Amino acid sequence: MKLIDLAIQASIEAGKKIMDIYASDFEVETKADESPLTIADKRANDVIISYLKQTNIPIISEENKQTDFSERKQWDQCWIVDPLDGTKEFVKRNGEFTVNIALVKNGTPILGVIYVPDFKTLYFSEVETKKAFKAKLKSHTVTLDKIYDTVSEIKPVKGQDKARIVGSRSHLNEETQKFIDTISENEEVEIVSKGSSLKFCLVAEGKADLYPRYAPTMEWDTAAGHAICLAVGVTVTALPANTPLQYNKDNLLNPWFLVSNRD
Repeated sequence: MKLIDLAIQASIEAGKKIMDIYASDFEVETKADESPLTIADKRANDVIISYLKQTNIPIISEENKQTDFSERKQWDQCWIVDPLDGTKEFVKRNGEFTVNIALVKNGTPILGVIYVPDFKTLYFSEVETKKAFKAKLKSHTVTLDKIYDTVSEIKPVKGQDKARIVGSRSHLNEETQKFIDTISENEEVEIVSKGSSLKFCLVAEGKADLYPRYAPTMEWDTAAGHAICLAVGVTVTALPANTPLQYNKDNLLNPWFLVSNRD
């Protein structure tokens, strides 16, 4: 089976497990190991790992114990997984949480899958094809054939007369406001709010132009979205270095970055 097919199946089945918890009358508890959120994360993670371990490619997941860099630096490729991205959105019940699965080779994403279980919406790409796709599913038990029958290609589109800037529903700090103010000196700005890795998808599918991130993220928050953007020519640039965001680093914390569909 192709790696992209495996990742798609893993993401959808994980999404189904998440929705089982989401539909229950859960409470947000302070004791992390007993909280329903942790149960949702763990169940989704178990599903994803059961699929990806068939590939014999090593896995970095938010929910796994991290392998020491002395071993990881020997890996030429690895999976990077966030089984439930957008915890705050999950708690708020606004549906803007995702399952993120990416395959990274020599520090660069080459495949990405983002599944939005509450909306049954799937985004995916293989970077070498220079194409990314979106599918609206009818259920969590749909076959791969059905998915491929219903996909539509997505492409970035520049805003006609304004800069559409993605702001997080849960984070908008001073640095982000400064970035917005600088852009607004020269053109009209529209703020587009989204949670989780959906912010990458907005730029990739032409619903936004810029996503500045001046707040902490981990590699599993960004790798899948980065792959989808890369496939359609949207840049994801580390700041202030102005170099492409890299993965499987010694420190899995990302620097600040900018997602842009501008030349």
